[in-house]
Amino acid sequence: MTLHPIVPKGAGSGVLSVNGPEDMGAIRLPGVGGVICQRQLAEPVLHWLKTLPPDVLPAARVIVRPGEIASAVTLACEEAGLPDAPERRILIDDIAVLATTLGKITRAKWLRLRLDVVTTNACRRFHIDRVTARLVCTYRGTGTQYGVARDDAPKVVHTVPTGSPFVMRGTLWPAQPDPHLLHRSPPIEGTGETRLMLALDPVTDPDAET
Repeated sequence: MTLHPIVPKGAGSGVLSVNGPEDMGAIRLPGVGGVICQRQLAEPVLHWLKTLPPDVLPAARVIVRPGEIASAVTLACEEAGLPDAPERRILIDDIAVLATTLGKITRAKWLRLRLDVVTTNACRRFHIDRVTARLVCTYRGTGTQYGVARDDAPKVVHTVPTGSPFVMRGTLWPAQPDPHLLHRSPPIEGTGETRLMLALDPVTDPDAET
């Protein structure tokens, strides 16, 4: 595992770059607030997703076990009318791998899966999520933006590459002392851009979730 610091400022706010999903457990290291996996989907898959009509992109909000993620995403693809192409299988398999990765990192038996098709400035304010950890991956469009700030918006804003998973600590992470790594969805309203964004959160008790 090769670790590359991207934003080495502040306890709990450092961002590391790793080579593969199997290395994203680095989020547990002291002083690490986020980990970006530099692997990307094959360019033909990203191009395929980029050229699809927005109305066939899958959307879903469901709580399932990590091993059931592939079935949940497949159902979302079927309901949206996403063409049953080899690229679709790669997308489903990739999301399943990321779900397994987050499940291992957080030891979660359940995950909240969210697939969003975004055309507005959703979550445009910089913030930190009220979760233990969150894994996001933008499969189409501009990636999640992040930076370090103590009182206001970051002065330097970084953008996660499209297709690269990004796992972040949330406010419920045990012994999180200095949560100054903030993130937001990129402001795209009025640009005509459509994003396909995955978010995965660990869930302790699915019956308690609303």
